[in-house]
Amino acid sequence: MASAVRSLAEFLGAEKAVVRVELSRVRGSSPRGEGTEMFVAAAALWGTIGGGQLEYRAIETAREMLRDGDLSQSLDLPLGPEIGQCCGGRVEMTLTRMRGSDMRAAIRRDSEATETRPHVYVLGAGHVGRALADQLQHLPVHCVVIDTRPEEIALCSADVDTRVRAIPEIDIMTAPAGSAFIVLTHDHALDFLLASSALERGDAAYVGMIGSATKRVKFKNWMRRNCESGDIDKLICPIGASGSRDKRPSLIAAFVVAEVMAELTSEPAAAGPRETGPTPRSGHHHDQRGMWA
Repeated sequence: MASAVRSLAEFLGAEKAVVRVELSRVRGSSPRGEGTEMFVAAAALWGTIGGGQLEYRAIETAREMLRDGDLSQSLDLPLGPEIGQCCGGRVEMTLTRMRGSDMRAAIRRDSEATETRPHVYVLGAGHVGRALADQLQHLPVHCVVIDTRPEEIALCSADVDTRVRAIPEIDIMTAPAGSAFIVLTHDHALDFLLASSALERGDAAYVGMIGSATKRVKFKNWMRRNCESGDIDKLICPIGASGSRDKRPSLIAAFVVAEVMAELTSEPAAAGPRETGPTPRSGHHHDQRGMWA
């Protein structure tokens, strides 16, 4: 499915004149960090530096530059009552009218960032799997949806990588280090096989399996009998712990996406998968027929 969101290359290719806004220095609390970029054209934007009055001032200044022909400016703004914000920090911005070489460099940086996005493997393209894909397609991850059933993959309309696999373990084995694996197939035995394969890697940022506390105990016993390695304590099951009794797939997916992104963007994720204890949680599970998978 083609994405409706323009890439940076498409944006820059469509606009005649663009100002690049960069947060060149950040002190204290700020909505975005140093190096964050936003691109401003006369009637369009690409990216964000955090919204609010900070972004409004940047856009206003950038468009004044486009009208007046200025090549560069800088802004130094306190994020306090002076501009109607309460972050408490201070931000310095550099605004530069882009030349062809600047545009090529920006596209290259964006491409490199896209290539290094963490991979999220959704193992199961049922109702929840497709709902996960619908939400993950908008986030800075490379989402891969895998199922043994081509008819389920055909129902996935999100702009993600979809794969029909007779043996999904191969994709787990070849996944990049630091990937996230969400296991929610139509079959408990297959869930066990895929979850154990992900745990045996030892370098996953997140391994989650849909199910109940009972399913977790059964999986733990199964893994002890059948696997030589893999830390069961790193398995998240149930997934998407929220305390919510609403089991609609889109809501389950929202809780799971929040859980996965918290792991992928945490500081420990840069060094390796974070330890998670085996304590059962009130997350989401499907019934024995797999109706939510």
